[in-house]
Amino acid sequence: MTNSPVPVFDGHNDVLLRLRLSDAKDPVGDFLDGRKDGHIDLPRAREGGLAGGLCAIYVPSPSMAKDQNGDFPTPAQPEALNQTIAMARILLDIERRSNGGVKVCRTADDLRRSIATGSFAAVMHIEGAEAIAGDLDALYVLHQAGLRTLGPVWSRPNIFAYGVPFKFPSTPDIGPGLSDAGRDLIRACNDLRIMVDLSHLNEAGFWDVAKISKAPLVASHSNAHALSAHSRNLTDRQLDAIRDTGGLVGINFGVLFLRDDGRRDESTSLDVLVRHIDYIAERIGINHVALGSDFDGTTVPSDLKDASGLPRLIEALRNQGFSDEDIAKISFENWIDVLDRSWAA
Repeated sequence: MTNSPVPVFDGHNDVLLRLRLSDAKDPVGDFLDGRKDGHIDLPRAREGGLAGGLCAIYVPSPSMAKDQNGDFPTPAQPEALNQTIAMARILLDIERRSNGGVKVCRTADDLRRSIATGSFAAVMHIEGAEAIAGDLDALYVLHQAGLRTLGPVWSRPNIFAYGVPFKFPSTPDIGPGLSDAGRDLIRACNDLRIMVDLSHLNEAGFWDVAKISKAPLVASHSNAHALSAHSRNLTDRQLDAIRDTGGLVGINFGVLFLRDDGRRDESTSLDVLVRHIDYIAERIGINHVALGSDFDGTTVPSDLKDASGLPRLIEALRNQGFSDEDIAKISFENWIDVLDRSWAA
């Protein structure tokens, strides 16, 4: 391995929820100074070359007891908005207290400058738009606060769309497509230059977005259904549509989305993760594949462990025959390119 880690821009992490739920006296300070729980803090990011990423604001379901349809319950909008604001504040507090070590990025130029100067490039992202009512007022306010990417759903239904449930083996073709409110949300995101994230959206919703959106199709943390038949993964036809719009797939490090048996097994080899990268690069081109770890939100291979282990993934890519140019595209350049085009579309 090289002494200087390859910079990695990551398409998805759940560190804000982990900090929100922490019982620590000062979770923001723990992130900045380092505390050895979870997958990400600033010292481990620097050690592993994690240069930034989409920092998700995700509001958990009120309970994990599924309904008769197998769906997780959906948070009520007022409470979801309160929790969303609380997590946005955590991100902004991290930036304020970091002495330049963290930057909440609103433009592609912000991303480029942050990576060049070694400041952690954080992008405010919402995973599941329960905080937003049908009037979309909150969307416009959150955009002013720094929101730049949004997934309409997590794996549960809401007023906008149907989130694909966690099922293995299963296709992603579960449930109906976008509602009228969902179509309005996609159009508003296009107008505001907010990137729409298709991870967690079911197949019908995916194709509805493909019909409506003027921006590249992006799935921030999903894998190849051909290799792992999980409902959260993308079919070859979906991959082709992403390619045809100049979009991107961020590879999820979660072992249950990587394995061909759907097991949550930490001993899963990094070679299995690389196989998904290789498959998607072969299918739709190297310019359309990147990383979307799901750090702090899923079980990752024990060989990776946390953000400090990213150089081991880079080494596995080299061992598979990816060139330095290919690795730069996968690790950060493709994300910056697609965000630049999405935000300027």
